[in-house]
Amino acid sequence: MRALNQFADATTGVVFVHSSPAALCPHVEWALSSTLEAPANLKWTSQPASDGLLRATTEWYGPVGTAARLANVLRSWSMLRFEVTEDPSEGVDGERYSFVPGLGLWRGSTSANGDVVVGEMRLKAMLEGGSERLAAELDTALGTAWDDALEPFRSGGEGAEVTWLRRNVG
Repeated sequence: MRALNQFADATTGVVFVHSSPAALCPHVEWALSSTLEAPANLKWTSQPASDGLLRATTEWYGPVGTAARLANVLRSWSMLRFEVTEDPSEGVDGERYSFVPGLGLWRGSTSANGDVVVGEMRLKAMLEGGSERLAAELDTALGTAWDDALEPFRSGGEGAEVTWLRRNVG
């Protein structure tokens, strides 16, 4: 007999706000708290990669699909730089969302070790486009421009406090 629920109900992830103006920080906390239905209590620290901007990181626990909801609420502030991850869970791929001003929002599926996974059908479509476009399409699928833009901001978080956010599941 087949199990009725083959997919996980809950998963974990991380929100990395790589850079935010100080005036926006309370709004970001409110948005995270509202989405997760739990207090965010972020500890904001200076962002060494850009004077005057702040950064914060928090881990979360909640229903599958929470990363998409978090990315959607954060992307409404076009001056933020952020990443939201969702860990893979039973029957569900992981996800990573990256947002950079000027580039917008990027989304990729991730494997258990965090690598970006590009699906078979997408790869076939890329191959049909011809070899002259393949490298550019692979860069887009892998989020290379977003990684390049965020890399200087990622290193600013060494030693930063991590806070667990919880949302009731079920």
